[in-house]
Amino acid sequence: MSALLLFPGTALAHVKWFAPYIVGAPPQAIATTLVDVWFWTGISLVLVFFVATRLVEVSKLGEVILAGMDRLTEPLSRRLDDFVRVVIGAFFVSIFAVGGVYLTPDLKTPAEWVSWTQLLIAGLVFSRKTQPLAAAGIIGLWLLALRDYDVFHLLDYLALGVGVAGYLVLDASSDPDWRKHRFQMLRWGVAIALMWSSLEKFAYPDWFYPLVEEKPFLTFGMPRDVFIPMAGVAEFTMGFGLLWTPLVRRLSAVALFIIFNAAVYPFGRIDLIGHALIMAVIVAIAADHSRDEHLAPKLKRSLAGVPVGLAAGLLVFAGSYWGLHMAIYGPQGTVAAVAGERLTHTPNVDHPHGMAGASSSEGSAASAFAVAMDKMHGPMIEGVANPDPDTAFVLGIIPHHQGAIDMAEIVLRFGKDHENHELAREIIAAQRREIEAMRAWLQQRNLPQP
Repeated sequence: MSALLLFPGTALAHVKWFAPYIVGAPPQAIATTLVDVWFWTGISLVLVFFVATRLVEVSKLGEVILAGMDRLTEPLSRRLDDFVRVVIGAFFVSIFAVGGVYLTPDLKTPAEWVSWTQLLIAGLVFSRKTQPLAAAGIIGLWLLALRDYDVFHLLDYLALGVGVAGYLVLDASSDPDWRKHRFQMLRWGVAIALMWSSLEKFAYPDWFYPLVEEKPFLTFGMPRDVFIPMAGVAEFTMGFGLLWTPLVRRLSAVALFIIFNAAVYPFGRIDLIGHALIMAVIVAIAADHSRDEHLAPKLKRSLAGVPVGLAAGLLVFAGSYWGLHMAIYGPQGTVAAVAGERLTHTPNVDHPHGMAGASSSEGSAASAFAVAMDKMHGPMIEGVANPDPDTAFVLGIIPHHQGAIDMAEIVLRFGKDHENHELAREIIAAQRREIEAMRAWLQQRNLPQP
């Protein structure tokens, strides 16, 4: 894969459980992404790579490369269904062992019987007679999770769950015309999940700020506001690549496998468990010898189809993401929950990223407030030292407002007073809108972001 695809997404693909957030917080305006030069830089690099890959693919060299990949993966390809079933079963055993979660380590539940249900699902995947029951159990658990978590931010899990469930149903089918689509079902499930979740890096870049601040090596020295949009582009385009022609999708799968494996070391075994299904499907795609194209084959085979398809994908997914959020929460979003605060995901105690920039040593509100103040003061003093008063005001107020957001998040975490919680949610929504407006002001004048 191109250099773009190898570095921007490393250890940043789908890490929502490291970033607690309020369900109804308004996303950053899509226009902010559309005027971001680094977004278009990433898109341009990916288009060059995809077009170059297609040029190779239609030549004699393309078939040589595909044949070489076939030979390399032949032992796995012969037992690919066994591999997928074993990984699905092992995944459900793992989350049974973790305990107290729905389908993935970041969706917590106090219901002990849910864990035993997932152990039952693990047993059901090994017989073609019972695979449809396992599929029904996967979808049922996702529906059950809706009691505790918001539907908007569970949609990528739905795509993955439907992909895995669909595979189990099709694999169990006695009709060969249906069964031959089982790996295609997996590809679509993972691709949609990746493309949907990648949009978080454009809609809510601040969710990822604490992560890259705590682990700066993830950015390979790039500025935070360069790395995050480039990572989002890499994740979206590689998900898109899984749906394209055989060489493009297999190389995309190889790159994704490298990226997801790179995340295991810095984030540990929980990350491996959380991504196990995605990683297994990625391996299955890389080892799939199929040359079939079932959707828009003429478009995929033309060079012009690459930019057209990618543009269509971006339009559909971005329109759906921002449109659905607006339909559910309104144009300004909402941070008030009916039954108190509802974070979409529960913070992972082993990786306490994202809560007001908290470090793992923080165990009290006082220490969290101290860290938030330390983070605010330096950038704020540096900002107001700018010789231009208008610029000094904006550069000083942005970290000041971020400090207010951090303090509000801390009181949501530690505080008990309902009125304070409501006020904190209002502060978060208002300050984020004002920060967005000030960042746009700086961008219009080609001034550096704080």
